[in-house]
Amino acid sequence: MEDTTTEQELTGGNVNDVVRRGDTVRRSAGPWTPTVQALLAWVRAQGVSFVPAPLGLDERGREVLGWIPGETGGWPVPDWVWTAAAREQAAGMLRTVHDASVGFAPPGAVWRSPVREPAEVVCLNDVAPYNMVHDGERVVGFIDVDMAAPGPRAWDLAYLAYGMCGWCEDMPAPADARPEERRAHLLEAYGPDAAPGAAVVLRTMRERLLDLADWTEERARTTGRDDLREHAALYRRDVERLPRR
Repeated sequence: MEDTTTEQELTGGNVNDVVRRGDTVRRSAGPWTPTVQALLAWVRAQGVSFVPAPLGLDERGREVLGWIPGETGGWPVPDWVWTAAAREQAAGMLRTVHDASVGFAPPGAVWRSPVREPAEVVCLNDVAPYNMVHDGERVVGFIDVDMAAPGPRAWDLAYLAYGMCGWCEDMPAPADARPEERRAHLLEAYGPDAAPGAAVVLRTMRERLLDLADWTEERARTTGRDDLREHAALYRRDVERLPRR
């Protein structure tokens, strides 16, 4: 009989306290939680089954989400992260959730992240291997979507390329392909009819990482966490290493 009372702490995140209870995940809620839960319900109603089911709040006021079983792409980085299949699956899934988010504009929406123009879709804003679930054969889920907010497709694609194409210092990629080759495959898998050009993705990646470094430094200042300062410094080093075009 499944234990639905014992809570298991889930490690790996830098922002929220997260536990698993039975087949649910419980995490800190905020003013943005109703909007994010409504977004999850909206895209799931359109057949997007690979994001967590929104299950409201628990007796302690924590957000409750459905559990997606599998392995996340944390550290050390698992081999599946660098496969062409995983890139293709992740890009296709991102395209699906982006397309499903079009038209989502609830009155009084509160977002944890800034709205960015052009607001083409709702960006998940943290699409990376550590927020993907892999079942041993394929990518089966995107998790940790509370940073979502409207923005351009390039904003999510740039961060996905950063994490899966070999530009991230603490995620060294194998030498079987150049980052630019992986990026080309990623954009092709997303769909040439909607994907921005390679130069736009690279320019957005630079902007995205500088924004993330600023955000991480501010969080380090308010929490006193030196590890976050190290993360911010890493993002700035990665920006310096990016090709100029």
